[in-house]
Amino acid sequence: MEEFTRLYTKWKGPQKNTDKTYKAIPKFYYKLPNEDEVLLQKLREESRAVFLQRRSRELLDNDELQSLWFLLDKHHTPPVVGEEQMINYEDFLKVGKQAGAKCKPFFTAMVFAKLLQTDPYGRISIMQFFNYVMRKVWLHQTRIGLSLYDVAGQGYLKESDLENYILELIPTLPQLDGLEKSFYSFYVCTAVRKFFFFLDPLRTGKVKIQDILACSFLDDLLELRDEELSKEMQESNWFSAPSALRVYGQYLNLDKDHNGMLSKEELARYGTGTLTDVFLDRVFQECLTYDGEMDYKTYLDFVLALENRKEPQALQYLFRLLDVQNKGYLNVFSLNYFFRAIQEQMKLHGQEPVSFHDVKDEIFDMVKPTDPLRLTLQDLCNSGQGDTVVSILIDLNGFWTYENREVLVVESDVSVSGDSEV
Repeated sequence: MEEFTRLYTKWKGPQKNTDKTYKAIPKFYYKLPNEDEVLLQKLREESRAVFLQRRSRELLDNDELQSLWFLLDKHHTPPVVGEEQMINYEDFLKVGKQAGAKCKPFFTAMVFAKLLQTDPYGRISIMQFFNYVMRKVWLHQTRIGLSLYDVAGQGYLKESDLENYILELIPTLPQLDGLEKSFYSFYVCTAVRKFFFFLDPLRTGKVKIQDILACSFLDDLLELRDEELSKEMQESNWFSAPSALRVYGQYLNLDKDHNGMLSKEELARYGTGTLTDVFLDRVFQECLTYDGEMDYKTYLDFVLALENRKEPQALQYLFRLLDVQNKGYLNVFSLNYFFRAIQEQMKLHGQEPVSFHDVKDEIFDMVKPTDPLRLTLQDLCNSGQGDTVVSILIDLNGFWTYENREVLVVESDVSVSGDSEV
């Protein structure tokens, strides 16, 4: 180390720390090395790798988890509740002493109190405690696994980092065994977009590892390890092979001229084909396009927004499109601007157009905004009616569903009662 310091000082020159406080206050901020400082970068990478390996060794492995389960089973506190074994605090501490140093963080009063429920003897469920330990171990393992892809070492992943993580994860997921290797890049793009759409709504180009762990997306992705995952579960999981193929297949079907991009006219056929021209114009004005056409990545954001209209991130995406005046709120002008296109579509389908004033009043009654003349994004999120408002303004089918909601409810009730009689 002394030789390294001597050579580095000779190369960079001595540090000029003239202030007296340098002798009293320890250094706590270390600037990231510049691109030309290859030696420092390598040193930092090696240090992080060693640190992560050390943290990985501190985690319980499968044999140690099995030993912990045997100890808990051996020291359970009677009586048994149904088929569930319980343990009191005294026996809990006994197990903690025998389990070893790696288990020590789990055998605390705080953990016991956290899992304590309504047992009259003041015990906790052994199974719940063991599941808690396994979940914690899994979270730490995943945190370490993700950190290996954190090139900057700052606790977040860029798009390319997450792409590499998912690409290397594919062979470990049996449910993706049937994917052609030529489709891997499209699958990775499809999977990564969900993370970035929901966890990076400000489009900073990076997501925190903590946020990835806290959301349910990683659970959904790793659910694909289950070889017996039902068809229904696969269809509802964005990361499954059928779901990814469905989304990509829709994109290919819309791309009539087969140039790999979507024009406004091609995108107009999306879903039921009832999105208004005015809304589609706004999509191509606000979203990233190439010579006026949309690529697959931009299309994925569009699909995620429309398929998850209740979510705040989707409402934020759609609100930006509805805010034609860029004022940060929707006024009567904005609502009328979009609803006129709905009225025009109704005429084309031979329907009597609904009065805008009636719809406007219904929207304001639904949302109950803080300012009676403006609708903000926060108002839409707070009301729980944001998805309905958006559907009324951008999609004839969405408006028709809202307008005929009472008839649809009655028909649904009749159908349910008919099925029960049979």
